[in-house]
Order: sequence, then C-alpha cells, then structure tokens
Amino acid sequence: MALKMNPQGIMIYITMAIYAVALILTLAKQKKAGLNVFALGFVVALVSFGYRWQHVSHCPMQNLFEVFLTLGMLCYPISIFSRRFLKISGHAGDMAIGIILLFPAGFVFHSEPQHLPPALQSPLFVPHVAVYMISYVLMFKATICAFAQLFKCKSEPGTLEPEKATYVIACLGFPLLTLGLILGSVWGKFAWGDYWGWDPKELWSLASWLVFVGYFHVRYMFGQKYARLNSSLAILGMVFIVITLLWVNLSRLFPGLHSYAS
Repeated sequence: MALKMNPQGIMIYITMAIYAVALILTLAKQKKAGLNVFALGFVVALVSFGYRWQHVSHCPMQNLFEVFLTLGMLCYPISIFSRRFLKISGHAGDMAIGIILLFPAGFVFHSEPQHLPPALQSPLFVPHVAVYMISYVLMFKATICAFAQLFKCKSEPGTLEPEKATYVIACLGFPLLTLGLILGSVWGKFAWGDYWGWDPKELWSLASWLVFVGYFHVRYMFGQKYARLNSSLAILGMVFIVITLLWVNLSRLFPGLHSYAS
C-alpha cells in the first residue's frame, strides 16, 4: 500500500476526506449539511475523473484503478436519484460506499497511464463498461439495504422499508447487468471472433446475473414472505460481482482475455 502523491492521488484523498466528513455530519443528524458536503465531494470526484480522462486521452474505464475512480464518482448522482425518484433513503450508506470504492484507487492499484489496447479501441468500450459500472453501484446500494433488512434497521419516514428498497434498486440495476452482458457478447464477436469465449470473467459475469435471476424468481414466487432469504440472495449476487471485478482480474491461476483490466 502506497500513497499517490500526485495531483490524481491528492484529488482522490480529498474526495475520500470530504465523503468522510459528509458521513460524520449525516450520522450526527446534520443531514442537510452532510448532503451539501457530499455534493462537494462529488464535484471533486468529477474533476478527478475529468483530469484522468485528459491525462490518458481516453475515457478512464480501462483498468481497475480507473474503474474504482469511476465507481467512486457515481455514488452521489445515484444516491440523489434513489432518494428523489425511488423514495429510498440511505445517504449515509452511499457516502460510506463512496469511501470504500475510492480506497482501491487511492491505496491499492497503480495509476500509471496505460495505452489503450486494440481490443478496447471500440465504440462499444464506453457503453459496455459504463452500464456495468452503474449497475455495480446500484447493486452495492441494494446490498446495503439488504443488510439493513437483515439487521432490522428502520428506514426514514416517507421512504421504502429496506426489503422493498433492495428489490426496487435491484430492478433498476438488473437490466443494466443484462445490457452489459449483451454488449460484451457483441463486442466479443467483433474483437475475438465469437460471441462467447468461456473466459473466466464472462463466466462470473453470467454467474452474477443468474444469482439475481434467482433472487427475482424467489421474490416473485413468495413476495416478502421470506424476506431474509431475499436479502441473502441479493448479498450473494454482490459477492459474485466482487469476484467478477476483482478476483477474476487479479488471479494468475485463471488468466483470460480480460487480463488487461488488472
């Protein structure tokens, strides 16, 4: 673990610090102040994202450093959207998610610019990765709601209770997971000559998708009767997503066509 004492790293650390202050204010019942500080953190994260884009001359979604940088930037808009349009509370959880997602970019993965390999020089690069990034943040938020249900946490007045919130967010994230699979398949045909190559990342992406299929099937069949099972399946789906994002990219035992993401 090493500090990145360059403009990019400093902006990441500032964003994390601002998110932390926002979280402290929110937990201290200073919700309006916390939300304003959260918005400030988003502005810094957006500047950091734009700086990286200008620095590497491509949309910063190539490797795990850039992926986590992007994920950390997406937390605020998804949080605001969820509250205003879906009636789902949890700004404090979203602030914590932002800190967690920026940690690997700040302390784990190297930030040296990398040349965009030929396989990624495609019009499908940005839409394929972007829909996955948005879906991952949504499913992370759904996981927080699922844990809230398991631990019997109460939602804020006028917002959905945790089990229902998990379902609503998953309903939003699942089509994006599906679109990511489809776009990846089409891209694979153009890049490698086949729609499906049984690559480890392809397999784990499919496994993640199937877990959420199981989640929706169980909830459709039984509704909220088995709320703990519903929440557990949502959490399991997120575990599979983490494996897809991290273990598959970093493992040397099962190298695949997506090794450039490491």
